[in-house]
Amino acid sequence: MKSNQKLTVLFWHRKSKVDASGNAPIICRISIDGTDEEFSIGRKVHLNNWDAEIKRATGGTEYKKTNLKIAQVTADLERYFTVLQLEHEHITPLMLKNVYHGLPAEHKKGTPKPAAPTCITLLQMADMQIAEFSKMVDKKLRSNETLKQWRSTRKKIVEFLKFEYKQEDLDISEIDYSFATKFYKYLTIDRKKVLQEAAAKKQIKNTKQILTLAESNCLLGKNPIQKFRCGGDETDVPPLEFYEVNLIWRKDFAIQRLVEVKDVFIFQCFTGFAFQDVYALTESHICRIGINGERWLIKDRGKTGVSEMVPIMPIVEEIIEKYKDHPCRKVQGLLIPVNSNARYNGYLKEIAVIAGINRELNTHLARHTFADIMLNIFGFSLEEVSKMLGHRNIRTTQRYAKVRKTRISQTWSKVRNIGFTEDGHLRQVIGQ
Repeated sequence: MKSNQKLTVLFWHRKSKVDASGNAPIICRISIDGTDEEFSIGRKVHLNNWDAEIKRATGGTEYKKTNLKIAQVTADLERYFTVLQLEHEHITPLMLKNVYHGLPAEHKKGTPKPAAPTCITLLQMADMQIAEFSKMVDKKLRSNETLKQWRSTRKKIVEFLKFEYKQEDLDISEIDYSFATKFYKYLTIDRKKVLQEAAAKKQIKNTKQILTLAESNCLLGKNPIQKFRCGGDETDVPPLEFYEVNLIWRKDFAIQRLVEVKDVFIFQCFTGFAFQDVYALTESHICRIGINGERWLIKDRGKTGVSEMVPIMPIVEEIIEKYKDHPCRKVQGLLIPVNSNARYNGYLKEIAVIAGINRELNTHLARHTFADIMLNIFGFSLEEVSKMLGHRNIRTTQRYAKVRKTRISQTWSKVRNIGFTEDGHLRQVIGQ
């Protein structure tokens, strides 16, 4: 259920209620579909210190506090409106005003105020998080793939609530630290399809963020699972050996869908692009760089918006050229044919069996393999690999690629004659 109504929030100066000191209250007006509701925000401003054009107070420190209050009221109303949109097909200004003041949305004017307002639930907060994230996706500030992960977290919370609490939802006021430990146990032990440790901790991390949103909106005193550790030791993802990459590349597949999946996987192994980015590649992402006009692939990552750039290597150029007349290019305008994530990973399992690769292939493994090839075989520095992967900091890259002994050995072979003579004596440094 999702309302498509539009909210307008306006603030005005009620001069008719001016007091003896010349101060008048600031009124908030909520407008939805031509109907209004108003309430005082609990702040007064002198008649000479209200800018009617920008609807803000002017003057000293006290008026800055008033403007901060105006900004807070606006943000709170927008958040509550987002939640109501998910729960009701039609929203009235009175419903929003009620919720803002801690009343049930359907509370009618003139009726007694309930003894205690209904507490907001975990799933309501999850819906608020998803709704706010959706807005950022619409503005291209966040990735649609990450939005899918948030929705997946919500589904797993629903599963857990039914399993552990035998109910559809849970007031956030009832959540304590044990919620996180029980949720983790459910995901890794009790669930029909258990998750690996890292994946389970990611779900707890998302749940922690949902409760932090409640805390920041004054809907929860303190996040009860804040201290639950979602980090710990990073799970190493061993990359494919270079000979395994070559084995896949050289293998002939009789089925066209497997040929295309093989090409996309190899493309990833030599570009480092994540699934959602390789899926969205077009010819417009091919750029000419330098005086020689080398062809590079440059694209902002869908997940973070950070630009990743990588030279187009011969094997990648071959794949791009191969699909120049493919419908994906001619009809859809995409660079290469990429299946949905689920199908892609499913077909990679077939490829692993046929090619004799004794491990599970998946789209993310290709990104780790790229990092290893660039660092340990082609000799790029960690900083250069980080730039090609579009990472914000080098610590993330260090989780993708480990310096191998072979790289250290190759570097030592290059530099040993700089410091030592052929018979092993330390060279005399010129100038000393």
